[in-house]
Amino acid sequence: MAKVNTEPLAWVTAADMGLGHKRAAWPLAPYGKNGVIIAGSDVNTDPDELALWNRLRRTYESLSRIKSWPLVGNALFGLMDALMSIPTAYPFRDLSKPTIQNTFVDKLVDQGLCRTFIRQAQSDPLPIVTTFYAQAIAAEKAGLRRIYCVICDADINRVWVSANPKESRIEYFVPCGRALRRLKQYGVPDERIYMTGFPLPLELIGDEELSILRRDLGQRLARLDPQNRFWPLHVHSVEHFLGKENCPDVRGPAAGPVTITFAVGGAGAQKEIGSAVLRALGPRLANGSFRLNLVAGKRPEVAAYFREHLDHMIHTLPEAAQAVRIVFNPEDSGYFAEFSSALHDTDILWTKPSELSFYTGLGIPIIIAPPIGSQEVHNREWLMEIQGGFDQKEPEYAGEWLWDLLQEGRLAECAWDGFLKARKYGTYKIAEILKTGTMLRETSPLKR
Repeated sequence: MAKVNTEPLAWVTAADMGLGHKRAAWPLAPYGKNGVIIAGSDVNTDPDELALWNRLRRTYESLSRIKSWPLVGNALFGLMDALMSIPTAYPFRDLSKPTIQNTFVDKLVDQGLCRTFIRQAQSDPLPIVTTFYAQAIAAEKAGLRRIYCVICDADINRVWVSANPKESRIEYFVPCGRALRRLKQYGVPDERIYMTGFPLPLELIGDEELSILRRDLGQRLARLDPQNRFWPLHVHSVEHFLGKENCPDVRGPAAGPVTITFAVGGAGAQKEIGSAVLRALGPRLANGSFRLNLVAGKRPEVAAYFREHLDHMIHTLPEAAQAVRIVFNPEDSGYFAEFSSALHDTDILWTKPSELSFYTGLGIPIIIAPPIGSQEVHNREWLMEIQGGFDQKEPEYAGEWLWDLLQEGRLAECAWDGFLKARKYGTYKIAEILKTGTMLRETSPLKR
């Protein structure tokens, strides 16, 4: 992997609001002064400001979990989700007028939200890179310069843009064309929008020649093509973009078992899907066809839930239990390191369409769990458009329909489409902008 400049390029900050905002910031930690500063955490926040963050966090986590409540869950979720709904993209029209959400965030900032981080940033005039809209707005109100906001989804609510977008100084790093077009609807001028791509972990990318990504993807495609359906159609394209040295001669079952990683959301949502997948894949785990990672994130209660179900399998199907790993770490740095380590050998990522949707750019096909929230509905649409994911079917029959997708070469096709169509250079492009104030327009289809 390329060496990262040890001199800090910016203040890099995220909010303690689930894993999504942190995941977008963590790859930028090597460029940040003091790494990634988490606003709203006990360590980095004044006590009175912490109360404001706790209120926001409770709302976020309730939104993620409330949909599963019996009887009233869908109705209550609909009311809460309406506050963060995203308007239809077409017809293209002026949506620059501020909304009630903008007024709410402005009031929170005036009450002291983000105050602790702003005080810290004022000690050194470095640029600010934030993955949470409130921090960008607070920095602008405080008169700070060179404020960059990383967009974490394919489409966004009006709250991400200041009340007066044409007068604002906030600049944006966007993951895809959908987000760019939306910012323009909200009144952000072209010159303040950079199409960088989502920042992906450098330990999964490698150097600027994508050395690690190309190696991992070559091995993944070999495992995802057991019937040799994909390779005859795409051999020349794959060898061109990955290099022949990254295309193993051994393919199909001989290349090893297919590894599925199921990841819950940061609030622990959808853990029940994970237990259903565990049961459904039991026979194929036992015979060595599959391996399974159950990602509990930072949630000890979710890790305990997975362990309970895995303990039951140990008694009923011990050979299958040996092929299952639970990924859990209560610390941000530990969790992100363990998750990235698991993804090196992951062949299929099963998760709701959160910010992890952009990991399709690593050449990992996404099995899309039901979206939670308006932004995830749009992430799913984007994934389907670029053919980087499949909607999940009934989890209890995953041993059948997932097996069929594998045998038909459809998952290999999905991996290749995601790699070609989603941007992979977000981390490097953001660093380039921090160093030079701009970024070069690329001619390579992979770096575009």
